[in-house]
Amino acid sequence: MKICSLYGAGFYYMPGTDTCIKIGGFVRAEVNFGAGGSFTPLFQNWDARSTNTQNWRTRAGITADARSQTAYGTLRGYAYLAATSDNSGTSGTPTNGTGASAYDRMYSPAAFIQFAGFTMGRTGSFFDFDSQPYSNQSNVWSSFNGGNGVELWAYTAQLGNGLSASISAENNNAHRMGVATATGTSNTAGGQSMPDIVGNLRIDQAWGSAQIMGAYHQVNYGVVGNPDDEAGWAFGAGLKVNLPMLGKGDYIMGQFTYGVGAIDYVGSGLAQAQTTQRGGTISYGPAWDSVITGAGTADLTTGWSITGGFEHNWVPGWKTSLYGSYGKLEYSTAASASLQLAAAGTTAGSSANWSYWQVGSRTVWTPVTNLDLSVEVMYQVQNTAFTGANIGDNSWWSGMFRAQRNFYP
Repeated sequence: MKICSLYGAGFYYMPGTDTCIKIGGFVRAEVNFGAGGSFTPLFQNWDARSTNTQNWRTRAGITADARSQTAYGTLRGYAYLAATSDNSGTSGTPTNGTGASAYDRMYSPAAFIQFAGFTMGRTGSFFDFDSQPYSNQSNVWSSFNGGNGVELWAYTAQLGNGLSASISAENNNAHRMGVATATGTSNTAGGQSMPDIVGNLRIDQAWGSAQIMGAYHQVNYGVVGNPDDEAGWAFGAGLKVNLPMLGKGDYIMGQFTYGVGAIDYVGSGLAQAQTTQRGGTISYGPAWDSVITGAGTADLTTGWSITGGFEHNWVPGWKTSLYGSYGKLEYSTAASASLQLAAAGTTAGSSANWSYWQVGSRTVWTPVTNLDLSVEVMYQVQNTAFTGANIGDNSWWSGMFRAQRNFYP
C-alpha cells in the first residue's frame, strides 16, 4: 500500500482510489473500586451486603478515518466501533462473564461525515470543551458525556488565525434529564419535536485554546394537563493553556457551565436521583430539568458546575495529573416541596438544593510506546438535599487500575 502524507502519519491510499484511510484502536483492561464503569462515581447503598463496590471491565475499540480531497475541501468519514464486557453484574447478581447481558455489548460512540464545513452524524457535542484528558473517569459535573457522543448536524466556519464559529442542531433526547411530577416521581416527557440548538466561538493557537458556548434546550411535558413547553438554556466558557516551560506536554484546562432547565449540560454524568447511603446516613441528590409544581405549572431547575485539571510530564513516559470539580443544583420552594414527597424520612419544607465535589489524581506510566499503565484515586463529597433524622452528607474514596494498549499509527 502507498503511504498518504496529506493528512499526517498513519494514512495509506486505498488501492485503486484517491481516498486515504487510517485504521486505529485500543484494548483496555481495568479494575475499579467504588468507581463503577469507567470511573463513574457510585451513588448507591454502601451499607448493603449485595452492593458491588468493585468493577472489572474490558473494552476494545476500532477506528477508521477515511479522507479524500474535493473541490469543496476534504471529505471525511469517521467511524468508531467499541465492545465492552463488564463482569460485575448488577447489584447482588453474580455473573460468570459468559454470554450476552446488559454488561456485554457493542456500540458506536462516534460515526460521522465531514464535508465543506459540515459535520453530520454522532460525535461529541459542540458545547463540550473540557473533555478531561487528565483523568480516566466519567466526571459527573461536565458537559462532556464520557465520549459516547450525540447525534447532530453542525456547520463550522473557519474565520482565520485559529478562530472558528460553529452552530449545531443536536438530538434533544440525548440532552434530557427528564421531568418530575407534583408527587416527586418521574413524568414521561413529551415526544421530541425540536432539536437542541448549540453554538460556540473557539480559538486554537500555540498557547492553547479557549471557547464560549451556549445551548437552547426544549423542555416538554407528556401528560395531559401538564404545562406548555418551556425553553431551557445553558451557557459555558472553557480555557486551556499549554505550559511547556514546566514540561513538554504540560497543560492546565477547565470549564464553567451555568444552566436553567438544561441540566445535562451542567452535569452529563447525572442521573435523575443520586441517592447515597453510607453508615446509615442517606444523602439525596435529585436531578431534573424541571419539576411540576401543580396543575399546569412547573419550575425549571437551575444548576452550575466547574471542572478543571493540570497534567505534568515528569520525564518521558511518566505523567501525573491533579483535577477537581464542583457543581450545585438549585430548586424553587415549590419544586422542593414536590421532590420532598418522594424522599423518605425528609423534613417537610426542607430544600432540595444539593451539591457534590470531587478531587483526584492520576499517574500514567508508558514503559513502551503505545502502552499506558495508570493508577487513579479520587475523593468525593455529596452535600445532601433535604434534612431529616438520618439524612446528611456522605463522602467516599474511589480508585482505578488501568492497562491500555493503543495501536494508533
